[in-house]
Amino acid sequence: MKRTSLLHLIALIGCLFWSSLSTASAQSQEHIIVSGGPALRQWENLRPPAMQHDKWWGNFIAPASNRIRELLHAQPGITITWLVYRDAYARRNAEDGKPYTQWIQEKEAKFGVKIVWFRTGDDVIRYINSGKNRGRTKISGFEYYGHSNKFCFMFDYSSDVYGVSSSWLHQADLKKIRSSAFAKGAYCQSWGCHTAESMSSVWKKATGVPLIGAYGKTDYSNMHLRNWKVGLSPGSHWRRG
Repeated sequence: MKRTSLLHLIALIGCLFWSSLSTASAQSQEHIIVSGGPALRQWENLRPPAMQHDKWWGNFIAPASNRIRELLHAQPGITITWLVYRDAYARRNAEDGKPYTQWIQEKEAKFGVKIVWFRTGDDVIRYINSGKNRGRTKISGFEYYGHSNKFCFMFDYSSDVYGVSSSWLHQADLKKIRSSAFAKGAYCQSWGCHTAESMSSVWKKATGVPLIGAYGKTDYSNMHLRNWKVGLSPGSHWRRG
């Protein structure tokens, strides 16, 4: 083989190698979306109208769906996993007589994402740590839609028990998360209330990446007027943890 041809062959092999390496790199990250569940009307109707939560069942599904569309448009081929707290939707199914869990499951094929139903905060931590081989697939993004206070994500509220959360992820449990699961510079945000008042700083210590959160309350009302974006209540602001 002539020297020139050999050099061309080596160059071609090199290009193919770096191309495959680049493709593997692009496929080695995952964006996680987490949706909590809605309250039952039988409990919330006991409150004054101005204090009621989740009149609409899809408060934490619609903005998550919109975010998934944005990610797919901005990064074609991105791997997205959507964790959804199933029990609250199953309860609301029975109360409203609507197949909410089925409607959510159908979004898996619609968007081309993986839906994982969960029940506890430990389920969420387990998925973060080992839902995929974290030596090969790092988490490039994590976003939460649901009820929360400054100390925890509340996956349900007034769903199982009136005025109480029976499933949550508390900041005291964040130490169970393996920081090595996250990619450098991962984008993390909580779209729940009060997260930046305490939980954001604990998240950063545990994972090594900041968690953007609200200082004050978030607003899930009238999202159709904001292109399905979660808003902020008066006096609240976003803060990078």
